[in-house]
Amino acid sequence: MARSTQQYKARKADDDEALRLAVIRLAKQYGRYGYRKIAKLLRLEGWVVNHKKVERLWREEGLQLPQRHKKRKRLYHKDSSIIRLRPQYRKHIWSVEFVHDKLSSGRPYKMLTVLDEYTREALCVHVRARMGSADVLEALYPLLLKHGKPDHIRSDNGPEFIAAGLQDSLSKVGIKPLRIYPGSPLG
Repeated sequence: MARSTQQYKARKADDDEALRLAVIRLAKQYGRYGYRKIAKLLRLEGWVVNHKKVERLWREEGLQLPQRHKKRKRLYHKDSSIIRLRPQYRKHIWSVEFVHDKLSSGRPYKMLTVLDEYTREALCVHVRARMGSADVLEALYPLLLKHGKPDHIRSDNGPEFIAAGLQDSLSKVGIKPLRIYPGSPLG
């Protein structure tokens, strides 16, 4: 008998509806479980089924997991120090951050914002198409003359803020840097 004459004929399983109801029942009972865990539970109940069939039924029924809540981050730093330094008085901590946007023509620009964390006063918004560490220092210089120097400047670890030239200039004046971790708010 030639192999080309032989064909596989798929058997239509009669218990698809019963299996479908069992999947829905377990999905309601165990709300956080996915199709793989439900497939294991079905096998424990005595069903002869693999995870691919359960996944297909899962998709056909439109079942999905509830959204996970984002895990809250710790307030203390990686070195297990105390909670992040809070401003105590004017000129104690200034926050320095970039805000990015685009013009109607599509050209991007950067805004350097400087904020006194204690008074929540915006000390400066410096706008340029591009900004490096020298431009950050150029924007901070008039503020230091007008308002005096802060004890600390809080910023993220962007290349403009961690540049050696900027850090040296700030340490010569007596300003200590504070770092924030990505995704945490400034104030």
